[in-house]
Parts: sequence; C-alpha cells; structure tokens
Amino acid sequence: MPVVLSHVGLSWPDGRTQFADVTVAFGPGRTGIVGDNGSGKSTLARLVLGDLRPTSGTVRVDGEVGHLPQSVTTLPGATLADLLGVRSIMDALAAVESGDADPAHFDAIGDSWDIHERTAALLAEAGLAIELGRPVSAMSGGEVVLAALVGLRLARTPVVVLDEPTNNLDGATRERLYGLVDHWPGTLLVISHDPGLLRRMDAIAEVRDGEVRLYGGDFDAWRDQVEAEQDAARRAVRDAASELRIQKRQALEAEARAARRARAGRALRATGNMSKGAQDFYRNRAEKNTGRLKAEASGRVSDARTALDAAEARVRDDEAIRIDLPDVGVGAGRRLASFTTDAATHVIAGPERVGLVGGNGVGKTRLLGALLAGGSAGGVEARLETERVGYLPQRLDLDPHVAALDWVAAGAPSVPVPEVRQRLARFNLRGDDVFRPVGTLSGGERFRVALARLLLADPPPQLLVLDEPTNNLDLTTVDALVDALSAYRGGVLVVSHDDDVLARLGVTRLLRLDAEGLVEEPRPSG
Repeated sequence: MPVVLSHVGLSWPDGRTQFADVTVAFGPGRTGIVGDNGSGKSTLARLVLGDLRPTSGTVRVDGEVGHLPQSVTTLPGATLADLLGVRSIMDALAAVESGDADPAHFDAIGDSWDIHERTAALLAEAGLAIELGRPVSAMSGGEVVLAALVGLRLARTPVVVLDEPTNNLDGATRERLYGLVDHWPGTLLVISHDPGLLRRMDAIAEVRDGEVRLYGGDFDAWRDQVEAEQDAARRAVRDAASELRIQKRQALEAEARAARRARAGRALRATGNMSKGAQDFYRNRAEKNTGRLKAEASGRVSDARTALDAAEARVRDDEAIRIDLPDVGVGAGRRLASFTTDAATHVIAGPERVGLVGGNGVGKTRLLGALLAGGSAGGVEARLETERVGYLPQRLDLDPHVAALDWVAAGAPSVPVPEVRQRLARFNLRGDDVFRPVGTLSGGERFRVALARLLLADPPPQLLVLDEPTNNLDLTTVDALVDALSAYRGGVLVVSHDDDVLARLGVTRLLRLDAEGLVEEPRPSG
C-alpha cells in the first residue's frame, strides 16, 4: 500500500488527543476524506504529508507526496509555467536545443523530454487555453486551481493530497476539475464536503471521534453503509434496553422470593421445633443463597447495562438544529431589496428565496457589497428596502477572543442571558462550550455561532444575505443550516455555486450575473 498508518496516536501540546490508535491504509485509486469540522481531516493530511509527526505509531508513505492546499499561493510575478512547475525544465530544454550541453540542464530535464506535449495535453484536458507566460495574477481563481492540479499531474508524484479543491469554483470549473480527478493515476486523497466530487471516489475514509474508518465505494455507498449501521445500532439499543428491563424485573423478583424464604425460615425457627444447631445451619444457608442470588442478579443487570452503553455508543449523536423563530413580519408583497439594470428591475419580496449565481470573477460579492452599502456595481443598481438585514459573508468575521455566548447576546441586547443560552442550546451549543472564546471553536461551531447571532437577533432580520454559506462546512453543518432556515419566514438571498445547496435551501428564483449584466432564469429543477 502506498500510504500506511499503523497504530498512530497524536496528542497536542495542551494535552488534547486527536488520534489514539489509528491503523489505516490507502491504496491506489481515489479516496475521499470526510468528517465534521474539527474532526481531524487536515491533521490526517499533514501526517501523510510529513508536516506532523505522530506521538506514537508510524506513518509510511512510498514516494513523494503532492499537495493542493485550500489556498494556492505563488511568488510575485509568477507565470503559468511557474504554477505548473515546468519552467526550469522548459528552460533547460531550450538551452539544450540551442546547443548548451551543460550537465545541469540534463539533470533538470531528467526523463521529462516530452514535457511540452504532456503539458499541452493536460492543459487541453483541463480546458485551459492559456499561454505559459501568462502571469498568475491575471488568471481567475478557478484557472489557478485547475492549473495547480495540472502541475500535480505533470509532477507524477505517486501520492497526492487535495484539500477542498472545489471551494469557490463555479459549476463549469467544477466539472473540468471532476474530469481531471476521474482520470487521476496513483493514490489520490481528497478532503472534501462536495457530494459531486465525493461521488467520483473509489473509497471514503471517515474521520470521527479520533478514529479513521475506511469504506468501500463512493459517497452514496458510504452514506448507505452508515445508515444501515445506524439502523442496526438503533435496533441493538432497543434490544439492549429491553434486556436491561427484563434483568431488572427478574432481579426484583429474585429478591422478593429470597425475602419470602427468609420470612418462612424465621417463622419456622420461631416455633421452637428446631435445635439451635439446625437453626444456625439453615439460617447460614439461607443467607448464603440470598447473597448468591442477589450477586447473580446484580451481575446480570450490570452486564445488561454495559451492553446498553456499548449499543448506545454506536449510535451517532449528530443532532439537527431545531429552533422556533418569531414572525419576522414579512408579508407576501413586502419589498425587501431590488436590483435595477437598463433592461429590468428584479425585486425580492416577501418570504421568498432567491439565488444569485454566475461564474467565478463576475462580481457577485461586489454586488452584495453594493446592496448592503447602497450603490451600484457592474451597471446594476442595488437597493435595500428594509433596515433589518442579516449578512453572512464568505469569511466569518468573529472576534476570536469573545465568548460564543457574548457574541450572540450582543445581537439581542434586550434578551436575558439565560434565554440566549436556551436558544443557543437549540443550535447544539451547550454547557461550558458557550463560554469558550470563538477562536477555540471548530469551523462548524463558529458557523453555528454566526448563524445563531443572525437568526436570534432582536429584532429578527427580515432579509438574510448569505455569500457562499456552505464553503468549508462539513456535511452535518450544511444539514444544520438547512434545518435552521427551514424555520425562517423572511426573505433569503444566497450566493452559491452548488445546485444541490440552492435546491435544499428552497431557492425558487435565480438571478444570473455575467459580463452582460443581471438576468432572471427559471427556477432550478429538483
């Protein structure tokens, strides 16, 4: 196997244990790495990359490891050839072709004499018609990601790790990335929350509760297996609970029988028809039998309770967000926002859900900024028609030093703190977690804090503006967002490249922004 983790343990300097005893092997093919935010997916990748050393156990990787981080960074002035990692090879080839026989050029070329052909073929496969000398700064974000992937293919490293490669990519760019992944040679490990990408995997590795478990098949097969396991686990809980009730009842019945026998023995001894020695013998035997029966019954109850605890431990406790939100006072005809172009005015009114879509770099986020500030962008005049607006940006701007409770309470100053805590519990933020600084929370927890402040604000917002709300969110937290918004009765304007997310959020209208302006499209299917 190209990648083998054997009895790996990892503890952080503050004493927290990330992994206790992980043994897993990744073979050739594509493996998706899934798990909730904070579960340890990136930590697992860092172990494979060699950026982290385990506290115990071993990590063995056969050959070099290529890596695509969430954010691709390059040096100032870098070109596409630099991003692809082929500039030095191509420079050496040019020197050799001009007659320079310096051995250093041959070392640089190695076995890559066909680099021009391979580069051209892979760029074409990725749909990138870009000159190698083009500055990276002049490329779109999607082009940079695709080019970085092509560079990893050209490098021919036997193991490659991709970290959330589809974040911020529009639909067309995602499809081109999917095509590159479909034909990936060697061992590919993909950290992702994107179902479309995960459906192209050969196996799924789930990171959960300090363990890593490998499942055969793609995303849908993994979900089916997990659901089947959970059905079995819930049946096991019901059976174990029933057995515990039976054992408790039998223990009580055994105690009652023993008590009756003890009373009968005492009555017999009280008649005086039995010698003292016989009385002592029967009394000792009765006491021993009673003690033995109690111990056996207690043991059976204890075993049944242990079995129930073990069964309950196999049931996942991923709780959905369930909240009761007040009426935000948005009638069907209440205008909340409008976008005006030379051709038309697009109005958001009432409790409707509108998606703002378009390719990478067309200016969707700039248009949202114009809406919130009052102004225009790209020839579109944006106007808010309510002051009660909640905005969730792509990058959460939460003070890392403020406690979660204080952050949410600041948005609802008239609500008593105990009531804010009760409301936070509906977002699965309970106990001492509400007093933790926001900076110490996982990504999913920080998102729930930000969402709680929006939805629990006093007065509540009449319009929610969400900019790529599911980026970097685990699947459980995406489900939580959908559950939370299902109870919201105001207007929603959401920017997203994910058709599945738009459908799940109940989007009924699409506004598409492109170089020609803003136009309305038919509602998404499904």
